[in-house]
Amino acid sequence: MGHKEHKAQSPSVVTCAVVTVSDTRTSDTDASGALIRGLLSERGHRVTLSRIVKDDPEEIRRLVLEAVKHPDIQAVILNGGTGLSKRDGTYEVLAGLLQKRLDGFGELFRYLSYLEIGAAAMMSRALAGTCGGKVVISIPGSEAAVRLAMEKLILPELGHLVRETLR
Repeated sequence: MGHKEHKAQSPSVVTCAVVTVSDTRTSDTDASGALIRGLLSERGHRVTLSRIVKDDPEEIRRLVLEAVKHPDIQAVILNGGTGLSKRDGTYEVLAGLLQKRLDGFGELFRYLSYLEIGAAAMMSRALAGTCGGKVVISIPGSEAAVRLAMEKLILPELGHLVRETLR
């Protein structure tokens, strides 16, 4: 069975958790989290958990594990905490939690980002894989990065990713 057949058999509605990792954002200022939720909803997906968590490794780990244990959640999308500053810890937390990594996700994100912003794209530590049988995706927190990742990578393959985790 080819890629097109797999996609055709994939769920058209995915139940997601959206997590913003930030020391400064609030529910009123979390434009990137709102953008993810809006883009998911536009495509008919559901968001059953949406949280903002401080850029603290233990808090990130706890929230990701809570989300993947939730019986209805099929995918967890995190934004923020993927850079190189001392406080950016999302990558390290997820790298330690993922059971299977989708290296192509980060590679493609950085390539597409490079086409838009040039060499600074190398500083992105976007990451995806599976944890607890669920899809987990981590992207930078800027609105431009969120839009790029969601429109070019995540939304076109979200159902297919979930299908593959269920097999």
